[in-house]
Amino acid sequence: MTSLADRIISFLDDLDFSGSLPEGISVMNPFRNNPEVFSVAKQFYHKFYSDNNPRNLILGINPGRFGAGATGIPFTDTVRLKEKCGLSISGLKTHETSSAFMYEMIDRYGGPGKFYRDFFISSVCPLGFTTVSKTGRVINYNYYDSRGLTEAVYGFIIESLTRQLEFAIKSDICF
Repeated sequence: MTSLADRIISFLDDLDFSGSLPEGISVMNPFRNNPEVFSVAKQFYHKFYSDNNPRNLILGINPGRFGAGATGIPFTDTVRLKEKCGLSISGLKTHETSSAFMYEMIDRYGGPGKFYRDFFISSVCPLGFTTVSKTGRVINYNYYDSRGLTEAVYGFIIESLTRQLEFAIKSDICF
């Protein structure tokens, strides 16, 4: 029997959006953009999910550029990845406010080991999106920020959520 870690890693390895996106929107897939990210994500999931115990599910929106869009791990920037999880991605340093908040909560829960024994964090849409602002900066773009993007990724979201519910996930409540 494969572990929860193995099923999560297989899901992440298969993540791909090949549909059309609205003009000016780009998909962010950290596992395709940087091979080291996938390697570190595998280490993370083997460290915290190498069993088959059911987890409570926490869903975020979609990865952002400085959290899961960079590290491949939801609500985890490179600072918390190193300080709290003991893993690092060479040459990459990001800070994400939501990561700081989540790991403060994780620490109060009892630390990453205890927290990840009880919870699995993912996203409604497991891939992130970006666009270029009027000032020329690359910025996050959520799947619900435009009707066109929501419609373009709707099937992908349903398929991704359905597949994740096949993991050892408690489906009676989602946070």
